Amino acid sequence: LTKIEELLRIDWEKNMSNPISHAFKKAKSENRPALLTYTVAGDSSKKQSLEILKSISKKVDILEIGVPHNTPVADGSQIQTSSYRAIKNGIKINDIFKIVKDFKKFDKNKPVILMGYYNMIFQYGENEFLRKCKISGVNGLIVVDLPWPENKKFASKCKKRSIFFIQLLSPTTSITRAKKIIAYSHEMIYYISMLSTTGGKLKISPKKILNNYFKIKKINNSKNAVIGFGITNQTINLFKKADGLVVGSALCKGISDSLKKRQNPVTKLNYMVKSLKSKIIK
Repeated sequence: LTKIEELLRIDWEKNMSNPISHAFKKAKSENRPALLTYTVAGDSSKKQSLEILKSISKKVDILEIGVPHNTPVADGSQIQTSSYRAIKNGIKINDIFKIVKDFKKFDKNKPVILMGYYNMIFQYGENEFLRKCKISGVNGLIVVDLPWPENKKFASKCKKRSIFFIQLLSPTTSITRAKKIIAYSHEMIYYISMLSTTGGKLKISPKKILNNYFKIKKINNSKNAVIGFGITNQTINLFKKADGLVVGSALCKGISDSLKKRQNPVTKLNYMVKSLKSKIIK
């Protein structure tokens, strides 16, 4: 092997050791998209958010855990409500690391992605934050307000620790810029389906979203690209050709609805995720 080939081999082996890679590989072997769920850490309590993760994990390929923020600029009303409940309950970043660590004791192989804003990382300290991610079992990070190329240095730190830094692309990302982002990205990419906050109703047709999505895939088909924003129980079956689909606001609403009715959110979300999974099995 040449030196370049050897470096590529090492890089490939590092990627394949990340459970996120295995999750996409498994979904593709079953001829379906990977199912990714988003719930907020600490909603409606620290204990219950862990129980939700345990309950839904059997049907989910990758778990996204939201870090509550008091000014969540990308999030719609449902996720904001979840975040405010968690903050009101006193959730801290160290509590979130403990939730992840406790979940990994339950299922060490299930991929976990933390999703949040850069301020939490900056205040905590990048190196210390990544150290805690690594020891608690975090496999990937989505940092909503740290775009490329500003994220290059931090993404590189993530890669050295075999943590995927997930780049974001949207309908307004030019092809020229998309090529640069994808070339620099780790194995997973998040495609924002429309110009909206999370939980918005589809403003454009699923066909148009998929057309935009496959323009991204055409740049580099080997990178796993997931679609987020506007994915619900009613729309998920329309996007089965994607590598992965993210459902978040619908689940946060499910927690809110069950709390209003004094029902158990764990039972509610387990039922919702089973329904979502049934819609994407071909």
